[in-house]
Amino acid sequence: MKRVVLLGSTGSIGTSTLKVAEDLPDQIRLIGLAAGQNSELLLQQTLRHRPEAVSVSDPSKARELENTLGTSTRVYAGEEGLLKLATLPAADIVLIAIVGTAGLQPALAAIRAGKDIAVASKEILVMAGEIVMNEARKNGVRVLAVDSEHSAIFQCLDGKPSSSVRALWLTASGGPFRTTPKEEFAGITVERALKHPSWVMGRKITIDSATLFNKGLEMIEARWLFDIEMARVQVVVHPQSVVHSMVEFVDGSMLAQLSAPDMCLPIQYALTYPERVASQRVQTNLAQLGQLTFEEPDRERFPALDLARKAGEAGGTLPAVFNAANEIAVSGFLQREIRFPEISEHVARVMARHTWVAHPSLEQILEADAWARQKAKV
Repeated sequence: MKRVVLLGSTGSIGTSTLKVAEDLPDQIRLIGLAAGQNSELLLQQTLRHRPEAVSVSDPSKARELENTLGTSTRVYAGEEGLLKLATLPAADIVLIAIVGTAGLQPALAAIRAGKDIAVASKEILVMAGEIVMNEARKNGVRVLAVDSEHSAIFQCLDGKPSSSVRALWLTASGGPFRTTPKEEFAGITVERALKHPSWVMGRKITIDSATLFNKGLEMIEARWLFDIEMARVQVVVHPQSVVHSMVEFVDGSMLAQLSAPDMCLPIQYALTYPERVASQRVQTNLAQLGQLTFEEPDRERFPALDLARKAGEAGGTLPAVFNAANEIAVSGFLQREIRFPEISEHVARVMARHTWVAHPSLEQILEADAWARQKAKV
């Protein structure tokens, strides 16, 4: 039985995690749930799963929850609430599925409390990969991947050293504009950009998939998760989203992990690792799929990949700037303040203006993040 704290229980990863827990009641027990603003859904989840403690961002909503739940569940609020849940003494693993930078401090707190963490929030390793992985090594805990791509690589590596790897191949669906001519990009609407061909996700990550910034963030994540330099992290477009990623070894062999696209599978693997537990939720019929195709990404139409490589190779504070500038630019696009191609233009401009710090402290990373958000404002 794994006792799990779930930070971000009302988002798409969070609700998928609850499905996994319901599928495997003898293997997974949710002892902590944290949400942002959706206290109504958090209440429903709490009544169903009966965790020890919950947290919501708004203190007034926390008081409402407290009045409803009575003494059966401890209720916390805000950043302090996330830290309380991340360090619950009974927890075996903390799954962090909070969008943005809010998951970074809870991740470090969980690691320092001796908890394994499962990472669904890209920002944690993109911003502070060096610090997070050093802390994990120091405290003897595991950092497990929840992204389908990183879970695939983790499964294919199966403990092999980075010296045996020629390249890690992250697959990308190509998003909704894989074949759209560049001259049409300026006319792309928010509605079109939110229609992903393979996955149902939140608004921000869906836009990131349309620009391929999502894949850029994953490149930087992979560099830290698997202790491998950026030169060996590659991207290939795979529209069917069935091969979730691949490892190419030094002898020329390639191993891939395949399944129908469903986030429940990598979530389950992270929470039950090192065991594989039977589940009927994901079914993959290769004959029905018919064919799997691969193609080179078009870096001219999708400059996010080169920007990510630049940020990942530099390291230091530049990945935090890359991530923060993108968050602000995506928000500007969603609010119809900038056009689709301007997302990458804004990020490139902010990165070019940044004064880079090589091996930053956490405070310097957060300063770089705040600086980039200010400079990226439309």
